[in-house]
This record gives sequence, structure tokens and C-alpha cells, in this order.
Amino acid sequence: MRVRRVVRAGRRIRQSFTHFDNGTELLWSTVRSKEMTFRTKTGLTMYAPNIAGARFPVYEINADDVYRMGDLLEGLRPDLTAVDIGAHIGSFSTAVCAAVPGATVHAYEASPSTAAWLERNVAANDLGDRLVVHRRAVSDHAGALEFVDNGSASAHNGLTAPDGYGATVSVPCVTFADIHAATGGRIDLIKSDAEGAEYGVILTSDPAHWTTVQRVVMEYHPVDGYSFDDLVAFLGGVGLDLVRNEPADRPGLGNAWFARAAAA
Repeated sequence: MRVRRVVRAGRRIRQSFTHFDNGTELLWSTVRSKEMTFRTKTGLTMYAPNIAGARFPVYEINADDVYRMGDLLEGLRPDLTAVDIGAHIGSFSTAVCAAVPGATVHAYEASPSTAAWLERNVAANDLGDRLVVHRRAVSDHAGALEFVDNGSASAHNGLTAPDGYGATVSVPCVTFADIHAATGGRIDLIKSDAEGAEYGVILTSDPAHWTTVQRVVMEYHPVDGYSFDDLVAFLGGVGLDLVRNEPADRPGLGNAWFARAAAA
């Protein structure tokens, strides 16, 4: 375990210089500041609290390329509409906007404290005309739901957060039908990292609302009563085939990519 932490720390140090324009500042901020400023090689400025749970998604998306952005965006409309469910501080949403200047992104973030950082990053990159922030959870029902939030913009906030991780808060929530309506009925790309809510969101949705969706990338989580096969079956039924699955070392956890056959 210690060796793994050392290797990971070494990789992050290297990536601070290879994938960001302010590597020295990042390293100093890690040990001396309460917040960090990331300046990406693609011209984005991202602000994040200086805690591991807030930092690592910035590295994962901008350095590790966990979502394989080039493949994910290839062949999609230049004026695509993307939906980011579990947008965190906006690393994925802003990356889409940077890669596709004509894109519009609807970013859904349930945590009030995390959404504040998301809005700050939208403003910092002058994306207010293309990146719409929704301070909402996405669920199988409209109204409200309770989930765990540690108040520090951690990416681990959510339904599957460990016991004692943070406080339970009540937040407003919407359904996939509400998302479909907010986009005007045209969704090309969906990214989901909903910390366990993905089963309720997807499996209760109307198949007719998926007809324009060309690509889906998601992190799936272990949730009692469900399995990843349930998601594969539903999305396959609406024409989105599983094209890549990367299980993690924890059962029921992993990343998966789906594509409509004509866009694969």
C-alpha cells in the first residue's frame, strides 16, 4: 500500500508539469494553501479546495484522461449538447467546452458547496453562455433526496459515501425527463458519475428520451439490488451498445463507455 501511494504521488508530481502550466505553483499549493489553481494546457483555469477528494478528479480528467475524451467526442456534432451528471467542480464540462467550441453543456451537481466551485470555474473561463449549471441531484423522482456531503467539494459525496464521511443533507432533485426537457429534447453526449444514483436515473427513464444520445460514459457503483448488467441491458435496448468496460478492483465499480452503432 505504501509503495502504491509513493508511485501515485510521483505520477502526480510529473503530471503537474506535463499537463498543467503552473506545476511549481501546484506543488507548493498542495502543502501550503487551502485552495489550488490549476492552469491546464488547453487554456482552462480550474479552482479546487486543497483536499484529495477535490484534487484527484482534476488530474484524472486533465492528466489521466480517464474518459478518453478524444474517442468520446470524435464524430459528434460540432454544436453538440452534453449532459454532465455529477459535474463536481466542472473538470469534464469545461474540458468538453474547450475541446468543442460550439458545444453546450448542462452540468448537474447536487452538493451546494461543490456547485459553488463549479460556478466559480464557469465564470473563470467565461463559459456562462455555454455551460449551464443546475444545482440539482438527478434521481428516479423529482422533489428532494438525502445524501452524504462533507462540504469540501469531494468527488466522493453521494449515496454511496462511506459511513461517517460527512453530513446528510437534503437537496432538490430532478429526473432524466427533466434533463431532456432542459436541453430542448436534444442530447448527444452523457457523462455520469452519480455515486450510486445511476441505476435509479437510467432504469426508470423513458426510452424515448434516449433517441438522440450518441455516446455515454459513466462510472458505475455497487448498489444493493442492482448490477452493471442492468445498465447494459437498458442502454442496449435504446440502441447504445457497450464498447468498453474497465472494472475497478472493487466489485460493482468501474468505468464504461456506450455508443450508438452509427457513431461507434
